[in-house]
Parts: sequence; structure tokens; C-alpha cells
Amino acid sequence: MGLLSMLWGLVSMIWMVIAFIPLLGWGNWFMIPFAGLGAILAGIAFAMTAPANRGRAKAGLILNGIALVVGVIRLQMGGGII
Repeated sequence: MGLLSMLWGLVSMIWMVIAFIPLLGWGNWFMIPFAGLGAILAGIAFAMTAPANRGRAKAGLILNGIALVVGVIRLQMGGGII
């Protein structure tokens, strides 16, 4: 489950970079819920794994959290369109 959350975080980070391209900012509207679900998945994986094996879940939580925060800031700056 930790691997899935980390891969989900990588996809949301790639999606975040693509949404930085001018006139593709509308992609943030889809990326934010995607990253939110990934953060929830990473939280569940973090809670269910042993402390020694939490690296992937922690990486997924960090990646999804960064994508989520940057997406929200980007939507506020561009008015949700640009």
C-alpha cells in the first residue's frame, strides 16, 4: 500500500508540473482531488505498516502534500483558469 501511495504521489507531482504550463492551469482542478485521495491513501498506509517499513508511505504523503499545496496556491494565483 505504501508503494501505491508513493506512485500516486509521483503521478500527482507530474500532473502538477504539467499544470504549470500556461493555459493548462485548469488541470489543477483535477489534480487537487487526485492528490487529496493520494494523501488519504498514504495516511492509511502509514497507519497500517510497521514503523520500520513506513518509508514509502511517508514519501507518498510528502509528495501528495506538496502537490496539494502547490495546486491550491496555483489556483489562487491564476483565478482557477490560467
